[in-house]
Amino acid sequence: MEIAFIYIAEAYQCYHGAGIAIEIERRTGRPVTSFYADPATPRHLERIHSAFGAPPARALRLRESLVTRALRGLKYLGVFKHRVQRDNREVLDRFDAIVSVENTVAMARDEGIERPKLIYTPHGFGDRAYAFVPRIAAFDFVLLAGAKTERRMLANGLIRPGDYALTGSVKLETGALLAEREAPLFAEKRPTVLYNPHFDPKLTSWGRFVGPMLDGFQRQDMFNLVVAPHVKLFRRSPKAAKERWRRRSTPAIVVDPGSDRSIDTSYLWSSDVYVGDSSSQVYEFLARPRPCVFLNAHRVDWRNDPNFVHWHLGDVVDDPAGLMSAIAAAPGRHALYIERQRQAALETFGSVEGSPSKIAADAILGFLNRN
Repeated sequence: MEIAFIYIAEAYQCYHGAGIAIEIERRTGRPVTSFYADPATPRHLERIHSAFGAPPARALRLRESLVTRALRGLKYLGVFKHRVQRDNREVLDRFDAIVSVENTVAMARDEGIERPKLIYTPHGFGDRAYAFVPRIAAFDFVLLAGAKTERRMLANGLIRPGDYALTGSVKLETGALLAEREAPLFAEKRPTVLYNPHFDPKLTSWGRFVGPMLDGFQRQDMFNLVVAPHVKLFRRSPKAAKERWRRRSTPAIVVDPGSDRSIDTSYLWSSDVYVGDSSSQVYEFLARPRPCVFLNAHRVDWRNDPNFVHWHLGDVVDDPAGLMSAIAAAPGRHALYIERQRQAALETFGSVEGSPSKIAADAILGFLNRN
């Protein structure tokens, strides 16, 4: 049985899938081939394989035609992903199964990839409608972290009974292994606040809140601060722009526009208070419930909006002038939200016991052996 994993976008995707590939290799004794588009991916795969005590990954870069390369250069990423699948259809069509953390791979059939079973494991656990697009129904088998996503996908006809499995979060498992290897961020031990803004201009709090936040933290000595936006926020930025932000760091503030730690969840494990807007990473943070503050930079009417269910898990701030007081108050107000947070974490990740990577590997092999 030949199985491929495909990482068709940025390198952060491999943190959601590589652990499963490792466990499949351990069970079958056969190498899994990991195809990638981002040239940084092999380095991240090696970090993960090392953390799992596994041999190096078999990683192959996806071929790109001249037209595909031009589209990527023009930032037409949606079209680029389709073209990449078309450019690689002959080699991908040789596999028995393709596992993807990117739902655009559902369109592989349209690009001439007909033989493999298509398996999907989402790379986020949030509330936004984008995670529940109709094309997911084209996958033959789907891995889900917990009941929250299961219910919504069943209701929308995106998954079928018998053709999906609940596994818990592979990314959280991987991040915990990597966090054990990381040195402390700060010399002075204080509670650490993590600011994790979204990249979408329509959702992010970055423009309105990051300046007042940095100014406010420089004037206090209660907390350390990690500013770690979603890696896509700085994806198109030149190195000089990223360095300007890094230079805003101090002994008590880390500004990280895109290091390994900004994508491997180790910041989530080592922080005490979460501050954010619409990133699904809040659910990863709440795998261990802790205080949260949410930033409503766009004055959204959020209370009855299913895309903002997570904003019921902490205080919501509309005005940067109230930011620092809300953060200072968050630990004391955590008792108001902790039971909701525990329920949200249970709904999102389930009560899975054991290794999510092993559970997912067993589910995939069970599905393939019956088909």
